[in-house]
Amino acid sequence: MTYFTEVDFQHMQHALSLAERGSHSTWPNPRVGCVIAHGSCVVGEGWHRRAGGPHAEVFALRQAGALSKGATAYVTLEPCSHIGRTGACHQALIESGVSKVIVALEDPFKQVNGQGIAALKAAGIEVRVGLMREAASELNRGFLSSIERQRPWVQLKMGMSLDGRTALGNGRSQWITGPKSRADVQQWRARSAAIITGSGTVLGDDPLLTVRQLSSPEAVAPLRVVLDSAARVPACAQVFNGNAPSLRVVHHDTPLPVTQPPDVLRLHGDSEGLDLHELLSQLSQRGLHDVMVEAGPRLAGAFLNAGLVDEVLLYMAPKLLGNLARPLVHMPELVHLEQALNFTLFDVTQLGQDLRLRLRPAQVAGAT
Repeated sequence: MTYFTEVDFQHMQHALSLAERGSHSTWPNPRVGCVIAHGSCVVGEGWHRRAGGPHAEVFALRQAGALSKGATAYVTLEPCSHIGRTGACHQALIESGVSKVIVALEDPFKQVNGQGIAALKAAGIEVRVGLMREAASELNRGFLSSIERQRPWVQLKMGMSLDGRTALGNGRSQWITGPKSRADVQQWRARSAAIITGSGTVLGDDPLLTVRQLSSPEAVAPLRVVLDSAARVPACAQVFNGNAPSLRVVHHDTPLPVTQPPDVLRLHGDSEGLDLHELLSQLSQRGLHDVMVEAGPRLAGAFLNAGLVDEVLLYMAPKLLGNLARPLVHMPELVHLEQALNFTLFDVTQLGQDLRLRLRPAQVAGAT
């Protein structure tokens, strides 16, 4: 069993907090942080800020300079061993003279996948792996999902009243939850590479689906994905404006209007809707590893019924809307209780008068 000291835990926690700073900007790359230290003394730190830019190790080594020699490097993900748009990080660590590298998580990407660790060991550097592995996996759950399952991590966002209703059904968009919940949604949107919605939501509410204020100049606006199988949504809809990139997804044989926005994805489907498995595979291939679904009851139910939801972000307002209001989701009627979808409560947070619940389907509650 690998032994780690209290100081090791402190430095890796710091490296993870650095990696978190790239949550709004690194895709399709993973979020990575690095700390260079002599004992308890930190001499360099850095995080990956944006795809195509220097990796975390490079920033940390630049800051440490000559003090890297004989130091320990703490890295939240296995150093890359290939040359893409930037140099190989394992080589930078070798040339810096560090004596030890502690890695939270191996990188399953086929061009790395243990090769970075092997190269460091071959150069005579002591390497230890697994410190705070679970936290590092959670940080890059979308990146890992795309590699291991060939689809993004899917977060379904919903808001409801105490009696499980989402709107009054009078044709007007109305807020159920309070301002703190709505501000919180913006933070989760910013962490997503794409936001998926349906044509019904766009036609009914004409939402922007943008992040109101990006966190930094490096932050990347999420792609707005509109499932519009019959191309009913007009090109003048706000979701197709130039404030953020957009993608219209239509049935493979649907004719498109002349005013069609330029980015279109054609998918197969049936009377129930577009092929959601194919959709997620296509988004993963585009490097969109974390996606949020913000849609009405029918599309939300379709994702749940297909087993494609990894986390439910549920905002609950202290209101009762009554039987005439719309239900939270449309799901098949159950004959037996054993057919119910079971969830595990991941965490709960109070936001003003509202509650935010993060729920994960029982079969993926421990997944990362």
